[in-house]
Amino acid sequence: MPDTPAATPRARVRVPLRFQDGYRADAELVTFHGLLDGAEHLAVVLGDPAPGTVPLVRLHSECLTGDVFGSARCDCGPQLREAVERIAGRGGVLLYLRQEGRGIGLYNKLDAYALQDRGLDTYEANAALGLPEDDRDYTAAAQMLRALGITELDLLSNNPDKAGQLRDLGVSVRDRVPTGVFTTTHNVRYLRAKVLQTQHTLPLAQLTDRAEHADLTGS
Repeated sequence: MPDTPAATPRARVRVPLRFQDGYRADAELVTFHGLLDGAEHLAVVLGDPAPGTVPLVRLHSECLTGDVFGSARCDCGPQLREAVERIAGRGGVLLYLRQEGRGIGLYNKLDAYALQDRGLDTYEANAALGLPEDDRDYTAAAQMLRALGITELDLLSNNPDKAGQLRDLGVSVRDRVPTGVFTTTHNVRYLRAKVLQTQHTLPLAQLTDRAEHADLTGS
C-alpha cells in the first residue's frame, strides 16, 4: 500500500448472523489496530473462497436508517442483506465502514433528507448544506484488506469510485460485480441521482421511468 502504515487484526470473534427474512450465516468479525482514520470499522469474514479463486468483497458504508430501521429511502439495507448471502456463498469479506451518510454523519444526513423533501436530490442537498457530495475515503478499507492478507479481489459494488480508490491504494480489483437493483417509490430518485452524478452502474432508463411514475402518482 503506497506510503500507508500497516494495520493489524485486534480481535476475531465468531458470530452467527440472523436476518429478518430468516436467512442465516456464520461469520467471523474482525477488529483492527492502526487504522488511520481512528474509526471502529469492522470486517465480516464469510465462507471460504475455492482454491485458486479471489475473494468477493463489499465495502459497505454504515447506514443506521437503512441497515437497522429498514428505511425505504435508500437501498442500503437490501444491499447489505444481499451482500452477506452472496459473499457467504463464494467466500470473502464484507467491510462494514463507519461512514454514515457518505461520510457526513447521521445528523447531517437527516438534514439532507429534509432538503430532499423540498425537491433537491441527494447530492444537491449535501451541497446546500456546505458538505461534499461524497466524503468517503477508503484508505482504512485498504489497510483492513491487507491486514487480512487480501491483495486481489472482486468488488461487489455499483460504484466505480470504490474500485478506483482501492486501485490507487495498491489493491488489485480484478472485477467489479454489480449488486441487485432495489427500488421503492421512496428511493427511485435517489438511485437515479447516483447514476447521473457519480456514474453508478444501475439501469438509468428503468429508474427514469419509475421516477416519472412516482411523480405522476405523488408517491
